[in-house]
Amino acid sequence: MRYRPLGTEPADPRLGRFVPDDWQHVERYPLTALPAGEQPSKTPVVIGVNWYSEFDHPEQDKSSGEFFIAKGGAKSLTTVRGGHCVCLEPGGTPDSDAWYAFYDQGQEGACVGFGWSRCMSIFNGDEYSARWLWDAAKKRDDWPETNPGDENGTSVRAAAQVLKELGHVLWNDAYANDDWHKRETYVPEAKQGIKAYRWAKTVEEVHAVLGNARADQLGAVPLLNSWGPGYPHRTYLPDDVLARLIAEEGEIAIPTDR
Repeated sequence: MRYRPLGTEPADPRLGRFVPDDWQHVERYPLTALPAGEQPSKTPVVIGVNWYSEFDHPEQDKSSGEFFIAKGGAKSLTTVRGGHCVCLEPGGTPDSDAWYAFYDQGQEGACVGFGWSRCMSIFNGDEYSARWLWDAAKKRDDWPETNPGDENGTSVRAAAQVLKELGHVLWNDAYANDDWHKRETYVPEAKQGIKAYRWAKTVEEVHAVLGNARADQLGAVPLLNSWGPGYPHRTYLPDDVLARLIAEEGEIAIPTDR
């Protein structure tokens, strides 16, 4: 498996989001197809995007006190290091310190499972087996080379399909230090999944769905990364950088809860 546009495996195994081979999901199910009264608000957003070297080391802004990546804007971006999936936090800062610690993907390419699971925690208030979702998505994605138990990543679309069709697996402490063989026995619950999902195409749509006043004020969106305590809990991505990432085959998923 080779991540576009690198043409090779990412040097950082955590950057395991792959770009779908077609874009029909975005064209068929855009957010704008929903009537205005049915469009979600204060809802988490799951993004799968190129990850640039400027995103590796957040910097704290002196005036706002918030952490930013690529604060110099889209023109400051240099090298794509791979693909990554993260959850964007909606208004009300609902993500907890406990989830910040819990959703640490370690050095695996499991970012899609972790980004979507973080989203479902915000929806439902429970913790989920992110690696189960990672494995399940690899059974449904575009590539026969990706399989449960391997280190390959997957696509945001594939995990969304799992959550819609099967649901999710609630976390149990007995799952700690499990492996893919054990995860194959886990039984997902449909009520822990999503009813549907749509796709945003613009920064304006993302802000409208998040309903995050702080994000609107800063002109940036808050990432909830899954890299543990070595990365800030909330890190802001400037709007013009997000616009560039969307244009570079970014998947911007808008889930609808059950």
